[in-house]
Amino acid sequence: MATLQLSNVKKSYEHVNVIHGIDLKIDNGEFIVFVGPSGCGKSTLLRMIAGLEEISSGELFIDEQDMTQQSATERGIAMVFQSYALYPNMTVRGNLAYPLEVAKLPKSRIAEEIAKTAEKLHLTELLDRLPRALSGGQRQRVAIGRAIIRQPRIFLFDEPLSNLDAELRLQMRIEIAKLHESLGNTMIYVTHDQLEAMTLADRIVVLRQGRIEQVGAPLDLYHDPDNIFVAGFIGSPKMNFLSARVLSVQPGLVNLALPELKLASVTLPVHSALAEGQRLTLGIRPEHFASAENDNRDWSFSAALSFAEKLGHTNYLYFDIGRENLLVIEARKMEEVELGEEVNLALDPRHCLLFSEEGKRIR
Repeated sequence: MATLQLSNVKKSYEHVNVIHGIDLKIDNGEFIVFVGPSGCGKSTLLRMIAGLEEISSGELFIDEQDMTQQSATERGIAMVFQSYALYPNMTVRGNLAYPLEVAKLPKSRIAEEIAKTAEKLHLTELLDRLPRALSGGQRQRVAIGRAIIRQPRIFLFDEPLSNLDAELRLQMRIEIAKLHESLGNTMIYVTHDQLEAMTLADRIVVLRQGRIEQVGAPLDLYHDPDNIFVAGFIGSPKMNFLSARVLSVQPGLVNLALPELKLASVTLPVHSALAEGQRLTLGIRPEHFASAENDNRDWSFSAALSFAEKLGHTNYLYFDIGRENLLVIEARKMEEVELGEEVNLALDPRHCLLFSEEGKRIR
């Protein structure tokens, strides 16, 4: 186990800056997940931590020791890649043994470590198979086993489940979570799949264009995003965003028009300084709509049903409000509604967020 700290870490390729001054502290035994859109720098940052990419400027500390200029082999880190990177001519036993043979451990010790690792990852019956005789999930377990067997201080995972089908991804998420619980090592995990991030992480680091947008526990990011980017990136289906215009401001209150829902005047508590005529964005998640029969008449509107996803445990209804992006509403109980039919709905003002034109959270 180990702590890790990045201090103003930057990465550039010639004149192109890709990582812009990352500051991050990871505690002993934490499971940290890097998420963000393609090209945000999450894999580059992981490779810099591993020592596979040079840090252009800034410092990296492991257990308070400056490791910025140290090689990958000196950092006590093991990495699991998206591609399994197994030696095809070696059996599972050979693949697990290889890093220990390189370290010149005694054969008896190698056999003991292989047995323990294989039992932990349910690989005992597969030890004499070649990688081509394994399923995708089994190959990924071997790759993880090869990392575990080195007993590193920190584990790094670079989108390890992206090549697996949905059922195997679920199974491997459970196994990785159990592995972290049993080993207690510090783990850093890169993924574009926010479901993996939400279910595995102690804390999520949301990245965009080489910068950290927000760091926090999964549910903190979901319920309390700092800005419109995090609000829209975390959550599936994503948060609904509606155009809003300030009609008037009173102490502690703002009166808004929501033209896309044809709501001429709604009032929200707010403590930020706003001005009449200012344009804002109102955000609300699909599950935070109420029935129009409730005491939300000021927030009631009607919209035509365009599409329905009936998933069994829940339903997602998509409504046309006169723009390209449909309004998404979660309905646990669903009455039979025909496509194109007008439905009476209401926003729940308790869960409405407000963002400035620049995307900063103001409520």
